[in-house]
Amino acid sequence: ALERAITQTPEEIVAEVKQSNLRGRGGAGFPAGLKWDFCRQSTGSEVYLVCNADEGEPGTFKERVILTELPKLLFEGMTIAGYAINAKQGILYLRYEYRYMHAYLESVLQELRDQNLLGENIGGKVGFNFDIRIQLGAGAYVCGEESALIESMEGKRGEPRTRPPFPVQKGYQDKPTVVNNVETLCSVVKVILNGAEWFKSFGTGESAGTKLLSIAGDCQKPGVYEVEWGITINKLLKRTGATDVQAVQVGGPSGTCIDPSKFNRSIAFEDLATGGSIIIIGKDRDLLRDFVLNFTNFFIEESCSSCGPCRALTVILRNKLLKILNGHGTMQDIDELYTWAG
Repeated sequence: ALERAITQTPEEIVAEVKQSNLRGRGGAGFPAGLKWDFCRQSTGSEVYLVCNADEGEPGTFKERVILTELPKLLFEGMTIAGYAINAKQGILYLRYEYRYMHAYLESVLQELRDQNLLGENIGGKVGFNFDIRIQLGAGAYVCGEESALIESMEGKRGEPRTRPPFPVQKGYQDKPTVVNNVETLCSVVKVILNGAEWFKSFGTGESAGTKLLSIAGDCQKPGVYEVEWGITINKLLKRTGATDVQAVQVGGPSGTCIDPSKFNRSIAFEDLATGGSIIIIGKDRDLLRDFVLNFTNFFIEESCSSCGPCRALTVILRNKLLKILNGHGTMQDIDELYTWAG
C-alpha cells in the first residue's frame, strides 16, 4: 500500500480516503479524509500525526490484538497518513496498561527503518521523511478523547480542551495535528490497496467498510470479529453462540444497553454506533448489581473532575441506585434517575 501511495500526490491520497467514506473507528465516526483535509488547510510550519492507542473503554480489546499481531499494518497506515498530511513525525500514544508491548513495538519500528519504510526518503521517494515514536499514556480513561490525549502528551493533566480551535488547527505543541485511532489507520491501508469504490462496497450508506468488534460476555465464542457495518445484533449473537441473552451492552459503559426486543437493530453509525465493545449479558446475571452499579463506580473512578455533572452526578446516581438495590427505593427515586440520567 505504501509503494502505491508514494506514486500518487498527497492530495490524491486525501481525495481517495474522502471518496471511500472512511469514518473514524474510535466511536465518534468523523470522516477521516475530511479531518486530513482540514489539517492540510491549516497553516503551520510543523504537522503531527497521532495514533490513539489508548484503548481504555471497558470491553474493548481489538486494538490490543492489532498491536500484537499486525503492528506493521498499523505503522504502514500511519506512514501513508503522514505522507498525506505532510507530517514528519508520527506518535503512537500507547495505553500505559499496554506498556509490556513497548520493547516489541520498538523492535518492529527499527525493522521498518532498516527496510527504508520509515526514516528519510522512504521507499526511494526523495523528500518523504517520516518517523514514528512511542509515548506511553498515563492510565486515564479520559485520555481516549483526542484533546485530552494531546494534553497528556504535553505532560499536562489529561483534560479535554475547549474547542475551537480543533486539534487539526492547533493540537500537539500548538501545531496542526491529526488524531486517528488504530483501526482507522489500518483501514487506510485497505482503501489505498483496493480503492475507494471497493471499500464502499461493504457496509451501509453511512457506514462504509468493515468494523472490528470486541465481543465478550456470556457466549460460547468470544473474541475479535471483523464484520460488515449493518450486521444485526441477532446475527452477532448467533455467530458467537449466545443463548438466553438478557441484554447486550453496545459501545461500552457509555454506550447503549438493549433488550431482546431491539436485537434486530444494526451495528452502524446510523443506528447503534460503537467503537467496538459488545458485552453479552446472560439471563442469569443481575443486570443492575453486576453491570450498572459497576459502570457507575467506573465513571466515578475515571472522572477527570473538570465539570460538575460528571464530578458530582455520577456519585449521586450511584448512591440512588444503591438505595434502590438495598430495598429502600421509592417511585420518586426511579423518576429522578430517569430525569438526571437523561
